[in-house]
Amino acid sequence: MPKMKTHSGAKKRFKLTAKGKVKARHAFTSHILEKKSPKKKRHLGKSFVVSDHDAPRVKVLLGAKKK
Repeated sequence: MPKMKTHSGAKKRFKLTAKGKVKARHAFTSHILEKKSPKKKRHLGKSFVVSDHDAPRVKVLLGAKKK
């Protein structure tokens, strides 16, 4: 069998932490920022950990080993 290829879109958008969690960027950060408060924009700028429900699907796209 050929090797599985990493999903190009996923590798640009997600990173795996050392413990195997999936980090991503928040949505709603690129435009229509005038109406959002500075506090909201500041918090959206930080990365977050993807939920336990969605993480397995992202890991398959990244080619991470299943545990």
